[in-house]
Amino acid sequence: MGYTVLYMTKQNNPLIKRLKIIEGQVRGLQEMITNDAYCIDVITQTSAVKQALSGVEDALMERHLSSCVVGQITKGKGEKAKAEILKVYRLKRK
Repeated sequence: MGYTVLYMTKQNNPLIKRLKIIEGQVRGLQEMITNDAYCIDVITQTSAVKQALSGVEDALMERHLSSCVVGQITKGKGEKAKAEILKVYRLKRK
């Protein structure tokens, strides 16, 4: 079994810090919409949130590929590793 997100969060994970920042950005978006902010300003902030989430996703995928998938390969589970690499690739393309 590989490393899970739960395992990573127990180690002062910088991803938690990033997610808390994103959480604040989303709350800010709610306030902007509630206060009838200028549309372009809201769109700018939604774009920033998407980029921030993409960064978290990239970090998670990198960790998964470098730990879980490598672990599977070294344990002789190459087919499972290959399937997960393809799954990550397909998810990232969406």
